[in-house]
Amino acid sequence: MSVAQDRVVVIGAGIGGLAAALRLAHAGLAVTVVERAARPGGKMARVRVGETFVETGPTVFTMRWIFEELFADCAARFAEHAKLSPASLIARHAWTRNERLDLFADPEASAAAIDAFAGPREAEGYRRFCARSAEIYRTLEGPFIREGRTSPAGLAQRVGLSGLGDLWRIQPFATLWSSLGTFFRDPRLLQLFGRYATYCGASPFTAPATLMLVAHVEQAGVWTVEGGLSALARAVADLAAERGATFRYGAHVDRILTEGGQVSGLMLADGETIPAQTIVCNADAAALGASLFGPEAAPMGERLAPAERSLSAVTLCANAVADGFPLSHHNVFFSGDYRAEFDTILRRRRLPDDPTIYICAQDRTEAGPEPNGPERLLMLVNAPADGRERPLTPSEIETCATNLSRRLEACGLTLGMASPPVVTDPAGFEKRFPGSAGALYGRAPQGWASTFKRAGARTALPGLYLAGGSIHPGPGVPMAAQSGRLAAAAILQDRDSTARSRRTAMRGGMSMR
Repeated sequence: MSVAQDRVVVIGAGIGGLAAALRLAHAGLAVTVVERAARPGGKMARVRVGETFVETGPTVFTMRWIFEELFADCAARFAEHAKLSPASLIARHAWTRNERLDLFADPEASAAAIDAFAGPREAEGYRRFCARSAEIYRTLEGPFIREGRTSPAGLAQRVGLSGLGDLWRIQPFATLWSSLGTFFRDPRLLQLFGRYATYCGASPFTAPATLMLVAHVEQAGVWTVEGGLSALARAVADLAAERGATFRYGAHVDRILTEGGQVSGLMLADGETIPAQTIVCNADAAALGASLFGPEAAPMGERLAPAERSLSAVTLCANAVADGFPLSHHNVFFSGDYRAEFDTILRRRRLPDDPTIYICAQDRTEAGPEPNGPERLLMLVNAPADGRERPLTPSEIETCATNLSRRLEACGLTLGMASPPVVTDPAGFEKRFPGSAGALYGRAPQGWASTFKRAGARTALPGLYLAGGSIHPGPGVPMAAQSGRLAAAAILQDRDSTARSRRTAMRGGMSMR
């Protein structure tokens, strides 16, 4: 076997690419990871603010089993490479100074909190909601998440006739918002659980009801990772390197090369070529579709209209003194009108005047004391993914910061900045992840069919495989890691199939000389 045939090149050291690189390197393949940034992680990153570093990417870690299985498949123990602390308090939510609600990993503790907040009827609705959430997760985990069934027919075939009733009961054709109305009447609870749609970058008014499974995922365990999720990315990269993978940072891929209708390697921006007959592209599918990796690979991606893109964000990473509100690690401050907020973002393509704000107080833990002085905060508001067509102006960013402060103060929180915050807007995300227009999650899940529009690991171009948050099974750290596992499994399966298909002499028919 030639060097090109035996080499796998992974484009992008996001968590999907890292998972694929680790699994393939452990299987004995020669793996090279090329990453345009200076370090691994992709969106799992941190930024310097003053004298400290603030995590600027995802902050919620769930579905630990995906990483435990990934490490176990590579003869390693996940617990030895990442230090995790379970959270009993999932998040603190606020609407005004006097309206606060905590949700817990223990459903009965959450039910008791909801009872005190909104009454016994809503608490009972929450219990029914949890049961439905668990049912949705059980129905989809095996065929959709673990096995990567990317079409309705494939999913139905996998569950069989006995499982079709389960598929129907999870309300695949309903929206999240309409389904929540069968469990809750309190508009604040509709808002709280409707926010699960934003985990995939969508509006709760158009996202499918199947996203209710997020509740079950969180109840199964939310952890904080020592050093943040950027440290988790480094741990996966380090183990992949131990297993033999080579990492090349600061390497900008110019194009994917093909020969004879299949992958033959790639060319870097400096003109260097790397031969390979297998490539895992861990980039946004829209980057492929925009021909950022060359015209031959473009049909394997997708081109999304602005309305099809997931949400983007404006983030502020800060060192600040928090006063007047008891921050937990995860906090959400809700706007006064959720429907108006999403109409402004997704229809008018503007930042809302009254935004919902997520804050990760990264120095707050359940076991430790409250910070004495400035603390590290990641603050996020949703924004339209128009970072390429219509970048936000400095005036709009300034107004966003003002509106953010106003909403926090309405809930009792004031912030004293110890240094200027580091701001990233949709144009900044587009710069970091070209082709995405700033969309953080690829295609937005809108309607039941959108779930099956994401590309799977295999493509129609032989030798090209896909991984990442814009690929099946979807966005988020565990799902993106699972996409890498699925890509690696597809590569190993296809190589095994090729190895078992020995060449043999065949008598020719009409098409053979």
